[in-house]
Amino acid sequence: MTGIRSALPNPASLVESPTHKFLIFDAPNDDNLPLYINELKKYNISHLVRACDPTYSTESLSAIGIQVHDMPFPDGGFPTELVVNSWLKILGESYKKDHKETIGVHCVAGLGRAPVLVAIALIESGMNPLQAVEYIRERRRGSINIKQIQYLKNYKSKKNKSCIVM
Repeated sequence: MTGIRSALPNPASLVESPTHKFLIFDAPNDDNLPLYINELKKYNISHLVRACDPTYSTESLSAIGIQVHDMPFPDGGFPTELVVNSWLKILGESYKKDHKETIGVHCVAGLGRAPVLVAIALIESGMNPLQAVEYIRERRRGSINIKQIQYLKNYKSKKNKSCIVM
């Protein structure tokens, strides 16, 4: 299955690990944000990570209890150490809070930056980097480019160095 049936312009993809659930999607804009909000509510999302520059106002999300975290990094690239550490902090907080929560994560098209962050989470939960890429690609066809795969192959788990509990 490549996506989830919904009213979104492009289908979202649900990716699950032993410790978390992630909803990967493309970037909303102010005009279609209500469609995305409906989908985010269905998946009990309280954390939403933007891996790209903002394309919408966050006020309506904040009003319903969804925290938006800006963690942009270059299109086609990989995250900085600061972005990775911020991502791991959200994973740790989410894990402690409730296993039923899904973390929303998006970039412009939902094919590069957002899947890379989810791959990092899968690696942190013990998955081999190439298995993580394949697992995500089974759910979101066309995800993660060659440069990003190389980054993930070289990524070293920070599990022992962070507050993340997996």
